Amino acid sequence: MPEIRNIGIFAHVDAGKTTLSEQLLYHAGRLRTVGSVDRGTAYTDSMDVEKRRGISVRASVVSLDWKGTRVNLIDTPGHIDFSAEVERSFWALDGAVLLLDAAEGIQPQTEILFHALTEQGLPFLFFLNKTDRPGADVNRTLAQIRKRLTEAAFLLQHEDETKEYICGTDEALTERYLNDEPVDKAEIASRLRLLSRKGDIHPVLYGSALKNEHIDELLDAVTELLPPPVPGDAGLCGVVFAASADRTMGRGLWVRLFGGRLENRQTLDTAAGTDPVTGEQRFVQRKITQIRNASGDDTGILNAGETGVVYGLGDLRIGHVFGRADALPRHVEPGHYRTPLITVRVLPEKDEDTEKLRAACEELTLEDSLLNLEYIRSLKEIRLHVMGRIQLEILGELLKTRFGLNARFGEPAVIYRETVARETVGFVAYTMPKPCWAVLEFRMEPAPRGSGISFSSIVPHREIETRYQHQVRQALPLALSQGRKGWPVTDVKITLTGGSHHLIHTHPLDFIVATPMAIQDGLHRAGTVLLEPVLETRLIIPAECLGRIMTDINRMRGEIISTETDGENVRLTASVPAAESLDYATQLAAATGGRGVMNTRLTGYREAPPDTNKTAPRRGTDPLDTAKYILAARSALEGGIFDF
Repeated sequence: MPEIRNIGIFAHVDAGKTTLSEQLLYHAGRLRTVGSVDRGTAYTDSMDVEKRRGISVRASVVSLDWKGTRVNLIDTPGHIDFSAEVERSFWALDGAVLLLDAAEGIQPQTEILFHALTEQGLPFLFFLNKTDRPGADVNRTLAQIRKRLTEAAFLLQHEDETKEYICGTDEALTERYLNDEPVDKAEIASRLRLLSRKGDIHPVLYGSALKNEHIDELLDAVTELLPPPVPGDAGLCGVVFAASADRTMGRGLWVRLFGGRLENRQTLDTAAGTDPVTGEQRFVQRKITQIRNASGDDTGILNAGETGVVYGLGDLRIGHVFGRADALPRHVEPGHYRTPLITVRVLPEKDEDTEKLRAACEELTLEDSLLNLEYIRSLKEIRLHVMGRIQLEILGELLKTRFGLNARFGEPAVIYRETVARETVGFVAYTMPKPCWAVLEFRMEPAPRGSGISFSSIVPHREIETRYQHQVRQALPLALSQGRKGWPVTDVKITLTGGSHHLIHTHPLDFIVATPMAIQDGLHRAGTVLLEPVLETRLIIPAECLGRIMTDINRMRGEIISTETDGENVRLTASVPAAESLDYATQLAAATGGRGVMNTRLTGYREAPPDTNKTAPRRGTDPLDTAKYILAARSALEGGIFDF
């Protein structure tokens, strides 16, 4: 069995990732001819929408063999609207290539990717692409890398520079080098490999994917300097990081296995929620029907260290972990780096298509949980959470080409949050209609921004049994999913201060029903404060446009954090409310003649201006409408549904 490398290619949009992937496949003999992004013939852009638009929408996995090593290669989208695909790719990797345009240098997304790769502990190489472009400057880009990202970077293709750099990482080698004593090439190569695989250094290569220059050197570096999978000895451990559809086999799940093995006809116990009474995890048995490797071959088995597609596991979500989650080497949490800040209505062409549209959106949400499908039954309204307008356009095309549905989207709106305005008490005595008994009293206090929700109890277990207090904790996410203005509630310290159960009348699920009523009572008493998302906005703009852009930022209630001149351009960082900057990328392009570059990331939430009147429609029945809510909640719980 050959050695394996699980490698991702990451870059700012239009840096040439897909073209580079095509060249890597061609040089390894996987392709007879190199496909073109512009002509829609790229091998890794398999979706119709990708071929038509000439952009990557989904991360794609391909494999190639190079000098006895099997390389599983993940080509990721570059556009920021599809950063969720990039994040999920991290879960599957052992190493990466960070691609830069040698003419454009470091761009905002480059910095974000660098810090994400570093946080995940992934060793990576730099590849400076497009050296054939006018204005390309390898030395200038290397200097930017050393200044803005890491000093542990050097040009690998320059033998003398590599030797000098590697000798400088070890005292004994440094002394021999300075004394002009011989340093064996094999010794340099060994230390280069060791430090690169540990992620302590980041070799830099350069070339042109379009012109087919220095591709072999990159393949050599990938197989020599990036690490193989670490053998897993903790039993079964793997993660679902992507999904695909096969006309014959149905839904396939891309799985990276870190430990153990999966085989055809193997039965797996997969988590299916929590028992509301006992708090224990529920499991459903599923049987694997087929396993394919990254080349599409039916192998029937997936071993530790490998990446492949598994069929027969039904509707498991992306992010599902097989076996031991604590043995995963990567941080697996959708939305850890970037979360959607926009909500939008999805409207069917015909009213009778509503259910079909809802089912299609549910399937898409299985592939991307950050879409966070919301269905408001009373309004028959479908809502999705999205990153931006480009993602919306792609979703519209997917609904049409994949599901045969012509859908429209309402005007995008920012997703706000709310928090309790002052310290308050929430109370409920759920004692009618019998049989039921759940009395609860909460103290609710404002908490610092970004602290989220904290919960504790000072109620003795003789007054509310342990199992019922567990149900209170379990019901809190539902109770806080909508505040009095309809937005998620955050930054609240909640303490269970009083209450009681009844030995005869308390039904096993009464405290799940009661918790939202008590929480909403507290929010109603104190009122809530609207919180708006704030973005750190990084821009690279021509120097002559600085005055205009600074005026724009002030108009958007933004605050300029820093400016720095970089040649003919200015790098500007500002803090800007998301609600004011939804369409600013378009305005920036117009103001700079298409030369401006912009990237954003969420930095937190702050209190919105007092005149901000933004509400979201309520899903389900308001817990303060007690009679209707109790009826709806009881009916929902009988069917095992908790989002009522």
